[in-house]
Amino acid sequence: MKAYALVVLLCSCLFACSNPENPIVEIETALGFIELEIYENKAPNTARHFLSNVDNHVFDKACFYRVVHMDNQEGRDLKIEVIQGGLFHDSIVDQMPCIEHERTDKTGILHKDGVVSMARNKPGTACTEFFICVGDQPHLDAGGLRNPDSQGFAAFGKVIKGMDLVRKIQKQEEEGQMLLDRIPILTVRRK
Repeated sequence: MKAYALVVLLCSCLFACSNPENPIVEIETALGFIELEIYENKAPNTARHFLSNVDNHVFDKACFYRVVHMDNQEGRDLKIEVIQGGLFHDSIVDQMPCIEHERTDKTGILHKDGVVSMARNKPGTACTEFFICVGDQPHLDAGGLRNPDSQGFAAFGKVIKGMDLVRKIQKQEEEGQMLLDRIPILTVRRK
């Protein structure tokens, strides 16, 4: 019986070692903390790129600067709700390396409440700007109608702590979706 228990324990350990936990990233803002789980196994290119930016301190002078809610999208039939962060200045962002687009119909990560995704212009232009969904946003998935190209955005993780702060940021005073007072990101690091 002891040998059987030892074999079960050994198999359990081997199984646990072959399925490592997803990386956890903590974003410290001037208003508090947001914790993300990064789905490295589902969206490997996007996740690795984001984690590389974290490890290389690319976000050291980043901020949350854009909020989209139901009341600030005049003329849009398909409305979304997100907060967006990153390096903000196009002159800096345009110098950063971009990554291949990972569609949600390939990764299986849909734009649900709390999902983190890469902002982009056309497919293959995502580099440092990211957003967090507030509520479910199916129009941002592959095949969604938010963008004319229907490619969606590359989702790669989810908020596991701090959605209350995400919602607080979304309610900050803005003009034309841009925060009047950007929210500084103090640090972004792996836990």
